[in-house]
Amino acid sequence: MAEGVLFDIVGKILVNLTSPALLEIELAWNVQENLEKLKDKLSAIKAVLLDAEEQQAKNKAVKDWVRRLKDVVHDADDVVDEFATEVL
Repeated sequence: MAEGVLFDIVGKILVNLTSPALLEIELAWNVQENLEKLKDKLSAIKAVLLDAEEQQAKNKAVKDWVRRLKDVVHDADDVVDEFATEVL
């Protein structure tokens, strides 16, 4: 269940990172490379989350990883929201 929420948040972050306003600012502020790296990492995380729900029921290490990942995803969401607000 939590993985579904994380999956949705990661998807929201990726959508925000590809908004026209942010794409324009990426170029103007010369942060395009860093944001592309973030997009790549979030895409990889999203792919892994698809399998995490099943695995965490069997593996405590995966359950712990998902818990820690949740914190990181929320932090990334906050940063992207702040960046988007700054752009506006």
